[in-house]
Amino acid sequence: MVSCLLDCFEFSDRHTSENLAEELLKVAKEWDVQNKVVCCVTDNAANITKAIKILKWTHHPCLAHTINLVVRDALKVMKPAVDKVKAIVEFFHTSTTATHKLKSTQQQMGMPELKLKQECITRWNSTFHMLKRILESKDAVISTLAVINAPVDPLSHEEWEVLQEACTVLEPFEQVTVEISADKRVTASKMLILCKGLQRVTAEHQTRVTIGKVKELVDALCASMDRKFHRMEYNAVLCKTTILDPRFKKLVFNDNRAVDEALQRITAAARSSQPTPLPGNQEGEEAEEDEQKEQQASAVWRFFEERASRDTTRRNPSADPTLMSPFAREVQIH
Repeated sequence: MVSCLLDCFEFSDRHTSENLAEELLKVAKEWDVQNKVVCCVTDNAANITKAIKILKWTHHPCLAHTINLVVRDALKVMKPAVDKVKAIVEFFHTSTTATHKLKSTQQQMGMPELKLKQECITRWNSTFHMLKRILESKDAVISTLAVINAPVDPLSHEEWEVLQEACTVLEPFEQVTVEISADKRVTASKMLILCKGLQRVTAEHQTRVTIGKVKELVDALCASMDRKFHRMEYNAVLCKTTILDPRFKKLVFNDNRAVDEALQRITAAARSSQPTPLPGNQEGEEAEEDEQKEQQASAVWRFFEERASRDTTRRNPSADPTLMSPFAREVQIH
C-alpha cells in the first residue's frame, strides 16, 4: 500500500461539520480527486461523520477507534481496580525512591527489571499494557509498597485476580487493534473476519470467566459489539473488499443475500469501469511477504480457519482438516 499526504495545516475555525466539509473539498479539488474518493475512514466523531455525509462520500468508521470505544465503555465496570492501578503507577513515576526500591526488589526476586506503564486516555490498549505490566511485576510491587509504606491504596487479592482474568479477555482486542493498524497494507478485507472472530471468542468467555466483575466486563463487551457490528455484512465497502480478497471470498458471510448484493455491486462496477494497466510493485510483494511472516495464530482467526477447513474438506474429502492461519498458508476458496 502506498500512502500520500495531500495536505497538513492548522485549522483554527470552529470544527463544525460544514467547516470540515468545506476544507476537505478544498483539498480534494486542489488535487482534482473530488470525484475519485472511494472511501473516507475517520473516527466516530459526529462532526467529521456528518462532514463526509455532506460531501456524499462513502464513509467508514475506523475499526481501531470503534474497538477503543467498545473497550473503554466496558472497562467502566472495573473502574475502581483500574483507578487503583493508575494511582500506584503514578506513585512510582513520581517517586525516585520508590522506583529504585522496586528495581532492587525485582533484582532480589530474580524478576525482569520492568518499569510500570501509565495509560493514555485516548488509547484503550495503553490501559491493557498498564494492567499487563503491573501483573508481570505483581510480587515486587506488593513487596515494595509494603516496605516503604506507600501512601496509595494497595490492590486486594480479589482485585489482582480481576486484573489477571480481565487481561485474558482483553488480549484478543489488543491483537486485532495491532493487526488493523498496519500502515503498509490495506486491512479492510479482514475487518469482517476480525469482528466476527472477536465476537465469537468474547462470547466463549461468558461461560469461562469465574469472577463477577469480569463477567460484567464480558457482557458489556458482547452487548457493545452487537450494537457496533450489527449488519456489518451489508456494509458495501467491507463486503466488496472481502469477496475480492482471494483468501476469503464468500466464506466469511452468514447471509447469502449480503453476498448476492455485494456481487451485484462488483459486477456493475466492473462493467462501468475502464481497464487500467497496473505497474509492477515490488514493495507491495515484499509487504505481503512481511505480513505472512508477522501473522501469528490467534483465537480471533479460529472462526475463519474452521470454516476454511470445512470448505477444503468438503471439496477434497482426503484433505488434511488441520489448517494454519490464512496468512501462513493461503487457502483456496471458491
